Amino acid sequence: MFDKILIANRGEIACRVIKTARRMGLKTVAVFSDADRNALHVAMADEAVHIGPAPASQSYIVIDKVMEAIRSSGAQAVHPGYGFLSENPKFAEALDAAGVAFIGPPKGAIEAMGDKITSKKLAQEAGVSTVPGYMGLIEDAEEAVRISSEIGYPVMIKASAGGGGKGMRIAWSDDEAREGFQSSKNEAASSFGDDRIFIEKFVTQPRHIEIQVLADGHGNCIYLGERECSIQRRNQKVIEEAPSPFLDPETRQKMGEQACALAKAVGYTSAGTVEFIVDGDKNFYFLEMNTRLQVEHPVTELITGVDLVEQMIRVANGEALTISQDDVKLNGWAIESRLYAEDPYRGFLPSIGRLTRYRPPEELDVEAAVVRNDTGVFEGGEISMYYDPMIAKLCTWGPTRADAIEGMRNALDGFEVEGIGHNLPFLSAVMDHPKFVSGDITTAFIAEEYPEGFQGVDLDEAALRRIAAACAAMNRVAEIRRARISGTLDNHERKVGDDWNVALQGIDFDVTVAADRDGATVRFAGDKSHRVQGNWTPGDQLARMTVDGDPLVMKVGKISGGFRIRSRGADLRVHVRSPRQAELARLMPEKEAPDTSKMLLCPMPGLVVKLHVGEGDEVQEGQALCTVEAMKMENILRAERKALVSKVNAGEGDSLAVDDVIMEFE
Repeated sequence: MFDKILIANRGEIACRVIKTARRMGLKTVAVFSDADRNALHVAMADEAVHIGPAPASQSYIVIDKVMEAIRSSGAQAVHPGYGFLSENPKFAEALDAAGVAFIGPPKGAIEAMGDKITSKKLAQEAGVSTVPGYMGLIEDAEEAVRISSEIGYPVMIKASAGGGGKGMRIAWSDDEAREGFQSSKNEAASSFGDDRIFIEKFVTQPRHIEIQVLADGHGNCIYLGERECSIQRRNQKVIEEAPSPFLDPETRQKMGEQACALAKAVGYTSAGTVEFIVDGDKNFYFLEMNTRLQVEHPVTELITGVDLVEQMIRVANGEALTISQDDVKLNGWAIESRLYAEDPYRGFLPSIGRLTRYRPPEELDVEAAVVRNDTGVFEGGEISMYYDPMIAKLCTWGPTRADAIEGMRNALDGFEVEGIGHNLPFLSAVMDHPKFVSGDITTAFIAEEYPEGFQGVDLDEAALRRIAAACAAMNRVAEIRRARISGTLDNHERKVGDDWNVALQGIDFDVTVAADRDGATVRFAGDKSHRVQGNWTPGDQLARMTVDGDPLVMKVGKISGGFRIRSRGADLRVHVRSPRQAELARLMPEKEAPDTSKMLLCPMPGLVVKLHVGEGDEVQEGQALCTVEAMKMENILRAERKALVSKVNAGEGDSLAVDDVIMEFE
């Protein structure tokens, strides 16, 4: 076995690999850029080597710099994680020439399966059903338009060397095909150093289901069930689960056997994933093979008990698999929610900044439940504009799908993140969405269920009553604290009343709070009451309460006259007032938001790549105005209506902050 391995990656996946290596008794070497000097993976590793400036193109994907780190550290093997150099055959070749083991598949398999065009041709030759498309290289935008028209819209424009949703666009018309081709080509060149593009038919109402395979160098290959990855936005997975709520054992077996046959056909070893599109009749079509560890691998580990990173290391060491297909049993259900540094209220656009608060839920591993958080950040750390916006993967396991979902709900409610925009509210909203709960999901879920974007969650009256009851009880605790402080100053203790008005989400509740040693009974008009218990004290930013015996977890912030409460995807301003205060509050006018309808505001921190219009230009609804690049993704900002550009405040190459005015209109 190796003594020392280098992880040629960063963030949560580097930390994940280090954990398994440490358990196996192996020393680890981290690599880091200028931006990651104080990163968590650097602190966790036994050694760390600096490899260059912040941009990945000058550090993490520069083979010579990584090879020098290997030589200087004396590492005997390299785990590439995912992204960066994980599917670069030149990197595997360089390692082989240096006598360093690659904890991944052979170069030939990477070349055959890592290139989407080649992999589709090989799949077709092997008799695997594939999605209709054009497999040749496409030279320019006009050729892309012609091919798209021949295939029939909608089409998917994809980078041949792509992954992680980068270099990928859906086009529904000639104009979108033309624009999508150029954006995909630019992103592919920037992210992968390879701007080749291909086009295939976009299958509407599909499910994205993938099979995890594991193969050794002794001719053994097994599949470890499937993962449902249909909850996606911008072709990037957001929530995954294992197994799929859609597949039956017969279809699972067919997909698994086909995945293994394809892996064997290209001499594949190590962990890999074969992705399929599955329609409503359980017909499945080969999509691509990822010749690396997948981001969502933890859910497979949770339902099989197999540590995939350990298996990859052992296979790279020349060992044979000790697990046969008959040994693979799927136990329970697991769900993964990807925590992204992005603002769901702004179309999921990237967010950067300092994590002023980062408190994940406590990890748990007991007989009936598991909570696991794979992360690469820490409180006080910086979320950089240079890398992928994913900062953690929160996973829960339960004996049933309902148990796993309920565990995820409570874990998300208890996950505290401040300082940046993040998608926790959206993840919570999905967990309560009837279609997700029923398993009736496709890759169009977000587009169909949130066509105007995510605007937050409106809770039903029953949920609002529970929160109102909890806040009334919490307010009484806070009022008693204030009264006692006031009493020590004024030589008397102010009396705390029992009658209150709780206002939230546009609804008022008149309540009476009767407290005792074990909690409080909060009675609503009409004699309905709730029993509230918990150990919240003023200043706590997380309240773990029970209402009528059922758990209620809330993130708590202080506002004038009440609390900011975040729970179940809702962000509420909860005012708890005396009856007289409530009466006066109803007479107060509400402050109107400033009018920004005649401005184009930058929706996220980023770099202006291109201005498509200038001062004096007349623009039409839907016309491209400006392209802003953030976290390796190009975002085209479009006109919402017909207007005349009166002023342009930004230039190409400018770095902008959120809400900076790019241009103004008449």
